[in-house]
Amino acid sequence: MEFKHPALFLLIAVIPLLFWLAGRKASSRIPFAATGVFQRPRISTRLILYRLSPWIRALTLCLFIAALARPQKIAAEREYQTSGVDIIISMDISGSMLAEDFKPENRLAVAKQEAINFIRGRENDRVGLVVFARKAFTQCPLTLDYDILIELTQQLRIGMIPDGTAVGMGLATAVNRLRDSEAKSKVAILITDGENNAGNIDPITAAELAKTFGVRVHTIAVGKGGLVPFPVNDPLFGKRYVQANVEIDEITLKRISDITGGLFFRARDPAALRQIYEKIGELEKTEVKVKEYRSFEEYFHLFLIPALLLLFLEFLLFRTVAMKVP
Repeated sequence: MEFKHPALFLLIAVIPLLFWLAGRKASSRIPFAATGVFQRPRISTRLILYRLSPWIRALTLCLFIAALARPQKIAAEREYQTSGVDIIISMDISGSMLAEDFKPENRLAVAKQEAINFIRGRENDRVGLVVFARKAFTQCPLTLDYDILIELTQQLRIGMIPDGTAVGMGLATAVNRLRDSEAKSKVAILITDGENNAGNIDPITAAELAKTFGVRVHTIAVGKGGLVPFPVNDPLFGKRYVQANVEIDEITLKRISDITGGLFFRARDPAALRQIYEKIGELEKTEVKVKEYRSFEEYFHLFLIPALLLLFLEFLLFRTVAMKVP
């Protein structure tokens, strides 16, 4: 409950002044000797009513002031109009993603965690997940159920698909998921650490396909490049590391982003990958329009009716039980 004119409550401060002035007027009467001092004092109903009278009048005035302040209950309804973004994350899960140049984790672990952070930052957008190695498949279609999507992202591991890097197939599968979308903006985020060496669709063809269906592709090259440490399970010595050379095809990834109107990013460490996702999140914001409807329900009667009842009660009592006889 709210009051439309709360400033009127300042009038309550005037009430003590009114009673003080009334008290001064009463004390200005001429005193005379009373014989009541020789009688045994007794408390009567009339005396009690006289003593309660100022408090009843004060309460009545307070209730009148509260009614004048216009108590209201405000009901607000909001209508949201959203122009959502449909986003497919296409993630490389080939063997090279085991490289541990993103200490203390490997590339895939960091890519998964930052993808999850990105998903948690969405509100009204449908997000899906495609994975690829030698082949590509949809891990999760476009959905608003972020909890399920996060769980499926956490389940990703190397070896789910035979090894290889089918960048073109990974992008084409993402485009296939977005081509029938009616969203205002359709976006694919392509994450890889290598160059296309598998699949029957080359990356540039997939990029042209994306452009045809109005899909903007942001490409992210993950890893430092050059010699990077790879874990190897040795049957004699257990886990050990070897240095392996991994080439990242930045030229092709840049062409993909240029063809589709997206951006190319290079993530050489976890912090850079986090910043890239944050930048993409800022670029691909959902447009939300809010219309608010407000309705008012008046509650002044909750104060006015008790005030009138008290006023009538005082009038009735001082015309009957507590009537003053000259």
